[in-house]
Amino acid sequence: MSRQTYDTIDMHTAGEPVRIVTGGYPELHGRTILDKRRDARARFDHIRTTLMLEPRGHAGMYGVIPTTPSGPDADLAVLFTHNEGYSTMCGHATIAIGRWAVDSGRVPSDDGRARFGLETPCGIVQVLVEPTIGDAPLVTFESVRSFASHLDLAVEVPGHGTVTLDIAFGGAYYAILPSSRLGLSFMTTPVETLVLAGVAITDAVRAAVAITHPDEPDLGFLYGTILIDDETPDSGAPSYNLCIFAEGQIDRSPTGSGVTARMALDFARGWVGPGVKREFRGVSDQGFLGELAQATGAGLAASATVLVAGRAHYAGEARFIVEHADPLGPGFRLPKRFADLAR
Repeated sequence: MSRQTYDTIDMHTAGEPVRIVTGGYPELHGRTILDKRRDARARFDHIRTTLMLEPRGHAGMYGVIPTTPSGPDADLAVLFTHNEGYSTMCGHATIAIGRWAVDSGRVPSDDGRARFGLETPCGIVQVLVEPTIGDAPLVTFESVRSFASHLDLAVEVPGHGTVTLDIAFGGAYYAILPSSRLGLSFMTTPVETLVLAGVAITDAVRAAVAITHPDEPDLGFLYGTILIDDETPDSGAPSYNLCIFAEGQIDRSPTGSGVTARMALDFARGWVGPGVKREFRGVSDQGFLGELAQATGAGLAASATVLVAGRAHYAGEARFIVEHADPLGPGFRLPKRFADLAR
């Protein structure tokens, strides 16, 4: 029986999975990374669903497709995938790619230390890998230009009434608000309830708000919602993120691009300045450190670059097999009801 195989390295960053495709993926065509993203969606989306969805993946799986950089300023290029499609930026995956790129020799290093340019759909980010005795290396990336696009935006959300939120870009656009504005305690409300609220907010904002990126039309969409606790920068305590994206998928990590968006938002509101560091944690209780590297302006005219640092660990490696006669070769989603099965 004929079959196709795909080789992967599985890692996790603060508990969020990263499945890196190392073999079996065809060469992508396109002059730019966004062209290659369109090519992946048009010609090879069945590979994404094969590796992200069941039976080889699951609803919370996340993936990386390494590809050839578009220009000389990057040493490596990647596309990011999940259960619904393709992200424009992913911090937790960037941290994993940093470690893997050094370990696999994809980028040159000096005793495990390396600095390289990583081309992502939202732009080129600089990645620094620093070895640590007795632990995984610390990987830090410098974000693309980030900013708040909407402040104190009032949106009607079914089941929640009028909700006031902010929208910020950290490589992707997020609606950001404390769960307390919904009457929900961040720490004591069941995560499932928070997720349903996040999905409702994302749907409402997408329906009501036109989002455009100042430089690239392909980046002009709301990626998801980040519900946060009520910790402010001056408290000094770690702040928690719950990032809800795709079809109710949640990030187990604090979300690297979400940390970037939150730091840019903090600066836009005048809460932090260059050099200020904040720790953010996700549902795994593991953290990323965010630091405002450079910033100018104020409010909606503010612009910032952010350093995000964390560690990634290996989880396994695999060769996945897809027999051509397998009806579930392209993967499948668990239905909410049996009536939802395609007939």
